[in-house]
Amino acid sequence: MVTLALLHTSPVHVPVFDALRDADHPGLALRHLVHEELLDRARRDGPEAVADELGSVLERAVADGAGAVLCTCSTIGGVAEARAAALGAPVLRVDRPMAAAAVTAGPAVTVLATVASTLGPTVALLTEEAERAARPVDVRTVVVDGAWERFEAGDRDGYVSLIAAAVERAAADGADVVVLAQASMADAAARGAVRVPVLASPRPGLRAAAALCAGPRP
Repeated sequence: MVTLALLHTSPVHVPVFDALRDADHPGLALRHLVHEELLDRARRDGPEAVADELGSVLERAVADGAGAVLCTCSTIGGVAEARAAALGAPVLRVDRPMAAAAVTAGPAVTVLATVASTLGPTVALLTEEAERAARPVDVRTVVVDGAWERFEAGDRDGYVSLIAAAVERAAADGADVVVLAQASMADAAARGAVRVPVLASPRPGLRAAAALCAGPRP
């Protein structure tokens, strides 16, 4: 099994993915790369603005021995994935497996995000996966007001509580499935009592990346 590099734009993801590895994929070697500045710039100037810098980060990861890379930031995940061909190593965006599951759950998909820059890439991904699966999809997007400020202030419980309340509103408004667009939102999936699926990206994303690492190498 080869080493999996995880590209994060916040250090809070490191213990989350370590815990998932320990629970689901013991023995999987992880290398965490934290580059907060990539999200800062992508939010300010758009995801494509970080393409060159992101490419350099990915190239260094592979040069340092990573056999695959999992990008845990939904805002820049598509840009990271697009570098795979030039990189010569698999690059997976953490939210792709979640998006594939979402489009099978029903046409009415509500995407919740806490930063607006995530919405465009997430909607594009859902549309792509719906086309791949030949399924209709009607995507509604919601930015959870005030949540990102709680995250930046270190108020984890307040952050999750605001998201959980937004999940309940989305379910009440007729969503067939609720998508939590950012990996940092995952804890809200288990909060609140709703009857529709609430999907988060870390566990399925890591599962798919681990499968890449465990597969045959050229």
